Amino acid sequence: MYHEGNRMLQDEFGSRKLADRLEQTLRRDRFNDDDAAFIASVGFFFLATADAKAAPDCSFKGGPPGFVHVAAPDLLVFPDYDGNGMFKSLGNILANPQVGLLFIAMGEAPKRLRVNGTAQVVRDDPAMAAIPGAQLLIKVTPLDIFPNCPRYIPRTETLSLSEYAPVADVEPVEPKWKSFGAFSDVVPPRRR
Repeated sequence: MYHEGNRMLQDEFGSRKLADRLEQTLRRDRFNDDDAAFIASVGFFFLATADAKAAPDCSFKGGPPGFVHVAAPDLLVFPDYDGNGMFKSLGNILANPQVGLLFIAMGEAPKRLRVNGTAQVVRDDPAMAAIPGAQLLIKVTPLDIFPNCPRYIPRTETLSLSEYAPVADVEPVEPKWKSFGAFSDVVPPRRR
């Protein structure tokens, strides 16, 4: 789980033994029931990707709780919803399937879970029919799953779901920026 750069800093700060112990006791490559329940409970996560030249990108992904789910001990699935059309994250996955996902709960019991793995972009999967607003699916095979210390997670009040989150049988709300003169003539029709 660690490379030379990690080890150099661990040695400098005297944390190599702690890092090894954390890996031995917390790291796994399969989701357990607690992981699945936590992931299903959150309404957002952060997705880190890199292109073929290793240029990084980090994206916020949000939806109704349960939009990301553990489909099997070695498989996590989430939908791609209509967005800004740049396809930075998904384009990177097509060029370099290595991904990092960070799930965070900011309430009374802060929690954080990291998932590193390989991803694939899937079209025309029958499972998409059951996910309102899904235009593609992303399937992630985990390599490293591990909780992180929640010490610096801010405690925030639970906020309401975004008005843009897809809901079954409800016409999606279009963001205002898509009607701005600089963009309105090039916004593609929404896929349903």
